[in-house]
Amino acid sequence: MDLRHWFGCSFLPGLCLSLALMPGLSSAAGKCERLIVTGSPDAPPYLWQDPQNPKHLIGASADLLQQVAGELGIKVELLYAGKRSQALDEVRSGRMDMLADAPLMVTELENLDYIHPALLENDYLVWTRNDSLLVYNEAQDLHGHPGALSEKARVTPSFGTFAEQQLTLVRTPNLTQAFQKLLLGEVEFVLAGRYSGMAMVQTLGMANDLMAHPQPIDKPGLYLAVSHNSACNDPWLRGQLAKKMTELPASGLTEAALLRNIERWKAQGSQPQPNPVSTPKQ
Repeated sequence: MDLRHWFGCSFLPGLCLSLALMPGLSSAAGKCERLIVTGSPDAPPYLWQDPQNPKHLIGASADLLQQVAGELGIKVELLYAGKRSQALDEVRSGRMDMLADAPLMVTELENLDYIHPALLENDYLVWTRNDSLLVYNEAQDLHGHPGALSEKARVTPSFGTFAEQQLTLVRTPNLTQAFQKLLLGEVEFVLAGRYSGMAMVQTLGMANDLMAHPQPIDKPGLYLAVSHNSACNDPWLRGQLAKKMTELPASGLTEAALLRNIERWKAQGSQPQPNPVSTPKQ
């Protein structure tokens, strides 16, 4: 058992220091054995609420983190903490240890330690109708053409600035509405993640009507981010996770997890979505 979690180090730092200095306890206190993790509850195939158990999150990010943590001898529990902003608040405070899908934000460096490289790279692609005459090879080609982007999209700051200044984008509440606008001809393109777009297009039955251009327009990373206030945040954990992140791309596990979870999401598409549950308290 992680002694720091047991004794509540976030609230009794003096006691934790004493524990760390006691003979025989310093090594135990230096290795975290259980991580409480959260993230976005509505970002398939990366993370979403489990319809069978709404207090938990499932998805490719969850699967990969479970795999990596298991190899390190760490137990991981992925819990629903509310919408994305609420999940971030839970991790900032240290009530939860880690975000499994954090975008890299300079403003959060005072709250979070980002593990490099990213757990996943979320390639954003340009989606058009199959009969579209739009020629796309680079971002500038979209100038002057109306497009759509979900408000939930997490692009890099540099691309966000470019899009605001150079592109004509309608912001939709979600990806479903963005693709519906595209199908109806209200916009000429949609910017969406490679795998999230694939999952949504297949779920909506639009796979024969829409296509994704292979050249990514943006490549934001989805990072593991450990709270500065987590009792588990120590050099051993950060170092081991960084090592595992470096090994992941060559393992073949990443794409397998993404494709498996697209199928998982599609299979759940006809099922009722879970009711929101209250934010778990640690």
